[in-house]
Amino acid sequence: MASVKVFDPAMCCSTGVCGPSVDPKLVRFAADLDWLRSRGAGVERYNLAQQPATFAADAQVRAALEASVEEALPLIKVDDLVKSTGRYPSRAELAEWAGIAAPEPSLYTDAAAELVAIGAAIASNCEACFKFHFDKARKLGVSEEDMLSAVRTAQAVKETPSKAVLALAERFLSAGASGQAAAPRFTPVKGEPCRGVDGVTKGGACC
Repeated sequence: MASVKVFDPAMCCSTGVCGPSVDPKLVRFAADLDWLRSRGAGVERYNLAQQPATFAADAQVRAALEASVEEALPLIKVDDLVKSTGRYPSRAELAEWAGIAAPEPSLYTDAAAELVAIGAAIASNCEACFKFHFDKARKLGVSEEDMLSAVRTAQAVKETPSKAVLALAERFLSAGASGQAAAPRFTPVKGEPCRGVDGVTKGGACC
């Protein structure tokens, strides 16, 4: 099976989800590499900031860097042949180079990635992230109606836990005010798993 090597430019990580904003291209490419692995391809990925010696040891990569500095990155090699430089290829291109049957068209387009990023910005209360991805989505032709749908979906997911705990608090407090039997209570022990009102372990340690 084909061997795919990815030489990334210097960055904190290759997932696309670290830093102040989500990079949809990196998120999409990481998913494409996982897809290649799932079909038997060997995939290796190197970061210039963390593994400079690997870049220097590869003659083709070193020559590309000497010719155009970091503009050559990302550089993709398949079976030791340079297939692309300066961009992240599509899943279809990777499949062709690796000799794997072409995948079905992905629903995770750049536009879809921006809608996900907008939702993440709402969930994390990040104004700068929202403005950044709103602008990118608009440039991709995403309608304001679709962006609003993403915002409402993210907000609904975000509010669900808070509504549940408010309902729990109201149930406890209403029972106490009406003179009814108090809801069962458990005394947490620091360091032990937290338990719900029914005594079932919820995970995590009590504070």
